[in-house]
Amino acid sequence: MAGGKEPIEVKFRLFDGTDIGPSKYDPNTTVAALKEFVLARWPQDKEIVPKTVNDVKLINAGRILENSKTLAESRVPVGEVPGSVITMHVVVRPPQSNKSGHSIF
Repeated sequence: MAGGKEPIEVKFRLFDGTDIGPSKYDPNTTVAALKEFVLARWPQDKEIVPKTVNDVKLINAGRILENSKTLAESRVPVGEVPGSVITMHVVVRPPQSNKSGHSIF
């Protein structure tokens, strides 16, 4: 990797306990890019399917990660074992209804 930074191995835990990954990422990968990866690999047999990165929240060590931050900026190294896989939890924002009660998605 550029700059001598080691890739970071991440898996994404979905709401039902299934996983996407693990895969290795450059530490400069943004959270938004990670969300795009999750969307592209989302299992189509799931009842809930996010449509955009704004429908997805990634949580690492109890913190909701910001789209503009990099993976390196979002890491919580305390308790991480070098070379281990980081598990990020994926939360999908439920479809919002407009005033008439219809889904806006």
